[in-house]
Amino acid sequence: MGSNSVVSNRRMPEKMNCFDLSPNSNSDSEAEEVHVLAVDDSLVDRKVIERLLKISSCKVTAVDSGWRALKLLGLLDDEEEDKSSSSSSDGFEGLKVDLIITDYWMPGMTGYELLKKIKESSSFREIPVVIMSSENVMTRIDRCLEEGAEEFIVKPVKLSDVTRLRDYYMAAREIRSAESGINVNKRKLQESFDVCTASSSPSSSSASPPSLFSSPAPCSPSSLDSPTRRPKMTSLDHILI
Repeated sequence: MGSNSVVSNRRMPEKMNCFDLSPNSNSDSEAEEVHVLAVDDSLVDRKVIERLLKISSCKVTAVDSGWRALKLLGLLDDEEEDKSSSSSSDGFEGLKVDLIITDYWMPGMTGYELLKKIKESSSFREIPVVIMSSENVMTRIDRCLEEGAEEFIVKPVKLSDVTRLRDYYMAAREIRSAESGINVNKRKLQESFDVCTASSSPSSSSASPPSLFSSPAPCSPSSLDSPTRRPKMTSLDHILI
């Protein structure tokens, strides 16, 4: 490999689009600003990646350690919170991001350990994670990709590297949008069902309306299923017969 190489964990989509930085680029999937969490203990490298991401029209939150990143994402338990007590809180716990890009070798927690924590989380496992390193070590690259990293970029990171990452975070955003759309449609369908139920049976307004998504109540036996009842014969009927 050369001095700057990239190893990817996924096949890139057939259609590869470059960043459109024009003011007319306002499609629904790109209307919201992309948010990237950048993690690197080197101030110089952190400033470089932050600048490249901002050139690519991304919102960037940059931190200097894996512990700090987990704290912002809200992924620290009580014991781990004590280990990172040196990090001051800035009110960003539970941060929502579209992409996480982290250096591999950092004191306290490596980028590989941060990657494992993220992939073990039910909330963030679908978020693309990209690893950066100044060292081109194949064993290190392989285990990061096996753990779920999207790419492994050998520093120095270039603008073309950042631009190429667009398809990863856009795919993750589309998955989240689809999931939220399903929940919204389900809620709207239930609301419409409730309105129809209330308007069709005004006399039973005091009873709670049935749920469209609940199990149906057992049906009562119909008249066809009931045994046939014969009229009771009186003494007058005997005489007439």
